[in-house]
Amino acid sequence: MFIHGDSISVYPTQTLESRHEEKIIEYTTKIAKELHVKGILNIQFIICQGAVYIIEVNPRSSRTVPYISKVTNLPMIDLATKVIMGEKLRNLGYGTGLYRKSSYVCVKMPIFSFEKIKNADISLGPEMKSTGEVLGVSRRFSDAILKAFIASGTNVSKSGNILITVRDKDKKEMLPIAQKFYLKGFGIYATSGTAKFLENNGIHVIPIDKLWEGQNSIIDLIENGKINFVINTPTKGKEANRDGFKIRRMATECKTPCFTSLDTVNALYEAIEDDNTEENLEVVDITKI
Repeated sequence: MFIHGDSISVYPTQTLESRHEEKIIEYTTKIAKELHVKGILNIQFIICQGAVYIIEVNPRSSRTVPYISKVTNLPMIDLATKVIMGEKLRNLGYGTGLYRKSSYVCVKMPIFSFEKIKNADISLGPEMKSTGEVLGVSRRFSDAILKAFIASGTNVSKSGNILITVRDKDKKEMLPIAQKFYLKGFGIYATSGTAKFLENNGIHVIPIDKLWEGQNSIIDLIENGKINFVINTPTKGKEANRDGFKIRRMATECKTPCFTSLDTVNALYEAIEDDNTEENLEVVDITKI
């Protein structure tokens, strides 16, 4: 997912390769031993072009620990406290090494309150902007992520129209995402540069003028409920007079889901791909998983 303090977390991992997992274990073990850490160590990793990198290391817990403790039935804080007080982990009844993976998929998703804060930009960065979190749990990732989106207040439409306006460097990554929604039957609206790129790659697009070109077509479409999702990646900063800022604010105020991370849009597609509905989702008792 997008690298920021408000990222979506998935357990167990759905995409991590075994070689990367082994490298993460190796790095974590070395760091913990060199820093003489007893208890919980919070490390943020990133995988870029096949290599594992470390963003930061903190000798503390994180907001994700209570969620992981709940879905694994592993009392991490209790165990960490006992280890800090001198007890041996191997004697606490849960074994050592990697703990067994849950048979359920669990998705932790941040929630925001941008609509309540006037002129707040919804684009995310290193600073945390979320005002809460929700948890989706199911035996399948697609159902778990759908539950998380619904619980976060996202209107997950199974059909409709998408507005796409992304910066040039994101167009190549955006293409397969647009193709999937197009083949799913969604109508695609796009601003000039994005529209031309998509048309050149076989996707029929309804082109739409940008705001600075003197037209209000985008605003009208969003206000009138013609757009179900907005995909917009910020370009030159977060100035309130720029098109991207205005589009993101209008989407937020009209309660139209607006995504500034392409990874999150991929997750959204996973949620709607098999046409499951909220009514058909399995109810999971998290006290018994």
